[in-house]
Amino acid sequence: MTSGIKSKKEKLVFAPGCALMIYKPDLVVKIHKVLNETFGEMEMLMTCCQHKPNLNENTRVINVCPGCDKRFAKDFKGITTISLWEIIDQNDFFAYPDYEGRSMSIIDACPTRDEDRVQNAIRDLLLKMNIRLVEPKNTRRESTCCGDFYYGSMPTIKVKELMKEKALEMPVNDIVVHCVSCIMAVCNGGKNPRYLADLLFNVGTFPKTFDLDEWHKELTQFINTH
Repeated sequence: MTSGIKSKKEKLVFAPGCALMIYKPDLVVKIHKVLNETFGEMEMLMTCCQHKPNLNENTRVINVCPGCDKRFAKDFKGITTISLWEIIDQNDFFAYPDYEGRSMSIIDACPTRDEDRVQNAIRDLLLKMNIRLVEPKNTRRESTCCGDFYYGSMPTIKVKELMKEKALEMPVNDIVVHCVSCIMAVCNGGKNPRYLADLLFNVGTFPKTFDLDEWHKELTQFINTH
């Protein structure tokens, strides 16, 4: 059974986001398949949220990336967004893995730091997966940046120092993130990232590279071509 996620006039599209397409395109396929099987066939939006998506009004974008959640909702008229985390949390189509009470902490991504709907859904999902959440001192609306936001505005070595500072805030070694760039930040900070989509599909979080310059070069190229 699923709850209503759209009105009759709304069109649903799935936006995986540039970073996830680079990180794990196979995971994108799995997510899209589950959404299609549950809610009917829907378009996969490959246009980056930093470009005009050319979507009709009354389109609702199901997003994975917190940057997409913010930009599609605020920058384009007549478009609404809902995170994948809310979609899964509000419905009962998903088979949750059991992590047997494993302790993990969390980083609330900057673009949706003020979005209680996103933060609440994420924590509901962790509970449903039997993960014991150990909140850091600075969490939810008070969460501090993982450090990646500052890439390009300061030397890479300084960005890595900020990432290490963020890692020191974390009360346990396993860190739940829902932003792919936060994966890189946690790795460079010396702790273990657990990307939320990976957790849901019961797979490990293993970035293609730990090199921030290499990661951002690939990300910029993907954004420019999409």
